[in-house]
Amino acid sequence: LARGQRESFDAKLSQRYGYRPYLPQFGYLSPLMIDELGQWAAFRGEGNATINFSAGKEFTCLASDLPTDFHFTGDTKVAGLYRYDEAGNRIDNITDWSLAEFRKHYQPGRGKNPQPITKQAIFHYVYAVLHDPQYRATYAQNLKREFPRIPLYSDSESTFWRWAVWGEALMALHIGYEQVAPFALARSDVPDEKVRASGRSPKCLLKSDKDTGRIVIDSETVLTGVPREAWAYLLGNRCAIDWVLDQYKEKKPKDPTIRAKFDTYRFADHKEKVIDLLMRVATVSVETVRIVAAMKTGTR
Repeated sequence: LARGQRESFDAKLSQRYGYRPYLPQFGYLSPLMIDELGQWAAFRGEGNATINFSAGKEFTCLASDLPTDFHFTGDTKVAGLYRYDEAGNRIDNITDWSLAEFRKHYQPGRGKNPQPITKQAIFHYVYAVLHDPQYRATYAQNLKREFPRIPLYSDSESTFWRWAVWGEALMALHIGYEQVAPFALARSDVPDEKVRASGRSPKCLLKSDKDTGRIVIDSETVLTGVPREAWAYLLGNRCAIDWVLDQYKEKKPKDPTIRAKFDTYRFADHKEKVIDLLMRVATVSVETVRIVAAMKTGTR
C-alpha cells in the first residue's frame, strides 16, 4: 500500500490448500501480497504428496496432496515426494542414493522376480515408520529437535513391503478421507421448539464426550456410537474429530469492522456437510488406530 502497488483479481489464483487436519480452505496465491509462496510451486503438476510433521513439540505427522499451512499440525515441516527447481524441472526428493541404499539392504541378490523397490514405495515406508509407536517413543527427544531420521528395519524383503503397505494404506486414508465410507454413527434429532419459534437456527455446540461416545452437534442433533478407537487417533494434543469440531464452531471476530461487515459464517449452513465429514473422519481414525496397532507386533 505504501508503495502504491496494485493487483487485479485473478480467479485462477484461488486454490484449495490444507489449512488444518481434514479442513481444506481456499487460499489466494497473490504474487504481490504473499512474500513467499512456499510449497505452492511443488503442486503445479499431478500426483505430488507431502508428509507434514510438527517441529519442536510432541511429534505428529499427516500426509496431504494439497499445499499445507505453516500451522497445519503446529509449526509444520514438510517433506514432499518431489519438488521443482527455479527452471521448472521436477526433482525427486527421494534421491537415487537412497533408492540404492534401500535396494542394497532389502534386495541383495534376491531370487526370482523380486518386486522392485521404488521411490514411491520408500515414501510409503517412511510414512509408516513415522507412525510407528516404538519409533516415536525411542526417538521422542530427537524428533523435537531435528529432521526425522529413518531406520532400515530387518533386512528381510518382506519386512520392507510390510511397512510400505502400511504406509500406503495410511496415506490413502489420510489423503482420501473425503472418499472413505462414513462410519455408521447413530443420529438423533429433537426439534428445539423455543429456538425455532424465535426464527433462529439451532444453537451451535460441537462438543464431544469420549466417555459416552457422543458428539453434540447443536441444540437439536446428537451423534452417538463413536468407538473408543476414534478418540485415540491424536494429531498433536487433540484427536482428529476434535480438530474438525473446533474449526467449525462459530466465533465472533474481535475487530469491530470485520465483525460488522464480514461476519457471515453460520454453522447451520454447513451442518450436514460437517456431520458427513465427522463420520468419515471417524472411519479414518478407527482404521489408523488399527494399522498402528499392527505395527506394534510387526518385525523391525
